[in-house]
Amino acid sequence: MPAKPRLLVTAGPTREMLDPVRFLSNVSTGHMGYEVARTAKQMGFRVTLISGPTALTPPRGIRYIPVLTADDMKRAVFKCWPQADALVMTAAVCDYTPVRFSVSKIKRIKQKTIEFKRTEDILESVGKKKGTRIVVGFALETEAVERNALRKLKQKNLDLIAANWYNFKNNPFGNTRTSMILIDQKGLKKPLYRMTKRELSKAILKEVRLLLSMKRS
Repeated sequence: MPAKPRLLVTAGPTREMLDPVRFLSNVSTGHMGYEVARTAKQMGFRVTLISGPTALTPPRGIRYIPVLTADDMKRAVFKCWPQADALVMTAAVCDYTPVRFSVSKIKRIKQKTIEFKRTEDILESVGKKKGTRIVVGFALETEAVERNALRKLKQKNLDLIAANWYNFKNNPFGNTRTSMILIDQKGLKKPLYRMTKRELSKAILKEVRLLLSMKRS
């Protein structure tokens, strides 16, 4: 009997701490990543979930690694990636982090500006060294969704990208029905309309399983 494929999933936001009580983050809830992890376990994957701060309970029967910052997530992903067969990167990692962390609360009267630096692009780093493994990314766009997603797929050497769009008709955040488009390396598109996160997870994981079987054959 073939071994269960090993799936690495990232979820949630990161928090880039400015001082002990303030941070830079985003509105990611983690629902998509947690549902991918839960559904993958049910589909027979061995799952490791790396998650930034959320209000969600980790699914049972998986390995769970909580992280806080983009750097924390980078180190956790790089540590787990050599043992994985595939990565589904749903996490919304902050693009910027403060150059300096203030050990005391920043006072407006004393500090008028805060200097930031870019965080490392985890997905791009993993994509460059994936070998025969599968890497799935997510793209959230407010305009030119397919064009921007396809550029991200090629730039980061992904096997598949899930393209989300955000507007008043389609809000992908939280435990709601939403729409996305799956795009593969050949540019083939699979629209997924008004689905639950579980339905979307199944669709993505079926593609992952198919890609893994093709690479192993």
